[in-house]
Amino acid sequence: MNFASDNVVGVAPAVLDALAGANGGSATSYGADEWTARAEERLREIFEHELAMFLVTTGTAANALSLAAITPPYGAVLCHEESHINVDECGAPELFTGGAKLVAVRGSGPGSRGAGKISADGIEATIAGFGRAPHSVKPAAISITQASEYGTVYTTDEIGSIAEVARRHGLKLHMDGARFANALVALKASPADMTWRAGVDVLSLGFTKNGALGAEAVIFFDPRRAQDFPYLRKRTGHLWSKGRFLGAQVNAMLEDELWLRNATHANAMASRLGEGLGRCGGVRLPIDSAANAVFPILPAALDERLRRAGAHYYDWSAMGIDPADRPRADELMVRFVTSFMTTQDEVDRLLDAARGAPEIAAWRAG
Repeated sequence: MNFASDNVVGVAPAVLDALAGANGGSATSYGADEWTARAEERLREIFEHELAMFLVTTGTAANALSLAAITPPYGAVLCHEESHINVDECGAPELFTGGAKLVAVRGSGPGSRGAGKISADGIEATIAGFGRAPHSVKPAAISITQASEYGTVYTTDEIGSIAEVARRHGLKLHMDGARFANALVALKASPADMTWRAGVDVLSLGFTKNGALGAEAVIFFDPRRAQDFPYLRKRTGHLWSKGRFLGAQVNAMLEDELWLRNATHANAMASRLGEGLGRCGGVRLPIDSAANAVFPILPAALDERLRRAGAHYYDWSAMGIDPADRPRADELMVRFVTSFMTTQDEVDRLLDAARGAPEIAAWRAG
């Protein structure tokens, strides 16, 4: 019962087959191969727009390189205070940009659907707080995470409002889409509506968490902005010589909408898990997560019982939720993540462990 992350599972069989298929014979190196060209063309079709695509192997590289392409060393990137780029990427955005500053924007406020997200108003307020030039860094970019670190999703209207602020202040809008597919199927939106039509300039499109071995795409919706990106990718050591194996993975994920089918399944398993936990007395669900993660607040006794039963999951920060909803002294907030490989049986076994806890039976009786 491993719900620690969608990184703990293996690779989709179709991706392994595609890698084996690409292994025969020779191919032009450094991404100038037919598999990579096909992946870029397929993404143009999916996003209904001209674009420039560059493949890398990690989400950190995709985010940091994307931001380096749109942010000067004296610039600032506005992002959520608990975003992955601000908390979990070991200073990579600062390194790759040559010293740009990440400026944390407070979350969009109380509400089960606001956790992990920033708002147009919050961005405006943050920009207004910058000091006078040239003594302060210059706001250059905004980065939003879709789906967020709390499983919430930005609606297309919310993205559009943030993009409008970006345009008004001459900033570029980056989307960290490590779980882009999960957000897409949750919103029932089109890739175009959730990105360039709403005002996104650069997208880090993740495939690894959704079934690939290691493939992420940096997508520029205005190819002119990507003219120098090949130099950034090479200089930072993220240009694969055998690039066909990245292109092959992306093609396999896009074939027959595997990327969307995998995300739909992962989201459905999270929904089942959340609904089941919500029926357990003493468990609170302060976040309306729409993607493939559940963030319950558990009684400490139940947490201990689940871990003894073999469940794996992470403790999680409660700073992004309403203070009134945060854990009390005998509680803790945790994160369960489902994946394309999570089975209904795995979910139900965890729920059986939760319902079977003596503490839960006592709460129900009370």
